[in-house]
Amino acid sequence: MAELTHIEWTDSTWNPVTGCSKVTAGCDFCYAERFSERFRGVKGHPFERGFDLMLRPQRLQQPLLWKQPRRIFVNSMSDLFHKDVPDNFIDAVFDTMEKAAWHTYQVLTKRSSLMGKYLKKRYIDGVAPSHIWLGVSIEDRKNTVRLSHLKSANASVKFVSFEPLLASVGPISLAGIDWVIVGGESGPRSRPIEEKWVLEILDQCKADKVAFFFKQWGGIRPKTGGRLLKGREWSEYPDLTKNLAAKFAS
Repeated sequence: MAELTHIEWTDSTWNPVTGCSKVTAGCDFCYAERFSERFRGVKGHPFERGFDLMLRPQRLQQPLLWKQPRRIFVNSMSDLFHKDVPDNFIDAVFDTMEKAAWHTYQVLTKRSSLMGKYLKKRYIDGVAPSHIWLGVSIEDRKNTVRLSHLKSANASVKFVSFEPLLASVGPISLAGIDWVIVGGESGPRSRPIEEKWVLEILDQCKADKVAFFFKQWGGIRPKTGGRLLKGREWSEYPDLTKNLAAKFAS
């Protein structure tokens, strides 16, 4: 069965890897860790080992069984480019994504340099196919270096998730980026988000003609603060026909 999700910008999740380790402040109160650790030691539970990194080879073929096209968030409970995930396992994930090409895959990482190195090896003479979207997560100005890594990556569709947005990211260029997601943190220790930080990113998306998706203000629960920004919901997705034609023409 498909792993249905309440994440607003995707349809399903697929977790051939679970568990992770913290790298920056955006990881401090990770929802995936909080969920997984509730079941540590519960015999027979999928998260019996909590948030320890685990490869799940039995899940590698799942998208091939899902016949209706859908947007699939890859590794919502991990990071595919974690240093302890071997390249041959990442290869197997990409093999499935390439075979089950009727889906759209959303691959999001904080290990942007490792993603870039992998994509250069796999797509040495080109870029990842357009149904595989590659993205980075950025929570503050310090980590905008991930944006630079993404821009140089061998990917045809590139996106950025500014979630949890913990501070202003400052002046940035989003030229060459197809999609931006912004959201506040949720959970019992959620840190506040300021509207001006969100509007800075929205203004840059408008300037660079990037699709903008505002996921949430956050709070105790993901839906606590709602999704309205300036009186409306923002649920844009990239116009890939237009964006890819412009890229190939340049």
